[in-house]
Amino acid sequence: MRKVRKAVFPVAGLGTRFLPATKAIPKEMLTVVDRPVIQYVVDEARQAGIEHLIFVTGRNKGVIEDYFDIQVELVSTLSERGKKAELDLLDEMQPKAGTASFTRQQAPLGLGHAVWCARELVGPEPFALLLPDMIMQSEQGCLKKMVELYEQTGGNVISVEQCDPAETNKYGIVGKGAAVGDGFKIDGMVEKPKPEEAPSNYFISGRYILQPEIFNILSTQEKGAGNEIQLTDGMLKLAQNQDFFAYPFAGRTFDCGSKEGFIQANVAFALWRHDIRGKVFDNLRELMETVEPMDRRGPARTAAE
Repeated sequence: MRKVRKAVFPVAGLGTRFLPATKAIPKEMLTVVDRPVIQYVVDEARQAGIEHLIFVTGRNKGVIEDYFDIQVELVSTLSERGKKAELDLLDEMQPKAGTASFTRQQAPLGLGHAVWCARELVGPEPFALLLPDMIMQSEQGCLKKMVELYEQTGGNVISVEQCDPAETNKYGIVGKGAAVGDGFKIDGMVEKPKPEEAPSNYFISGRYILQPEIFNILSTQEKGAGNEIQLTDGMLKLAQNQDFFAYPFAGRTFDCGSKEGFIQANVAFALWRHDIRGKVFDNLRELMETVEPMDRRGPARTAAE
């Protein structure tokens, strides 16, 4: 069985839900507590044993590449000032030379197209795919557990979570087959089914281990929903010849592509930090006790209003 050594991070999105901030800052570089969103996803990949990080970028995303490079002036200044703790932290997060690659998605044609753009860097081997909007909180990273399931089963592995059965029409839903290790075999995939037609309430949640045959499928994949090349459509074709397995993730997932999820992530990860959780908790309690209810103040106004 071929080891999962490489991970793909599609970071070309415009982040329109976070305008005006993302007019100048990539959404992946917005900070949760004291580090950018993309760092949490990369940390998860490295915990799972990933050796090569592949970023599929777009225009105005050069700051992501700069972030994963060594900033000589900063290192020199910290060294001169004896800031050993800060230097150790930067060194721990720094990818080693030659282990991070960047390629461009030159047109906004969807997730399937972004994955296809990484084909030459991935080559003929299985790879992980991590959606950078989704950051996950658990003692053991989601991808690490997925790699363990992959080593038991081979094939393809997808992370799933359970939604309200009445909301299956919001997600890509998988059918639950026989139990395997910490997961189960997938016996079908349906995009946004009606609740009465859904095979289960397990939805695809942003982490994948895929075999390289997906690239050949995506190369001829017709555009689907939103006039984009949909990864789900490609996986459905791949599933005709290869097995798919699901790992049910039991931690917390935060959609940092939405304002609500981004704020929740900041609070949750702050409360996980022993150095600041006490003060953050006290501040949150004070806010809850003193901020006026919305029904007294009236609806908040947006910038457009």
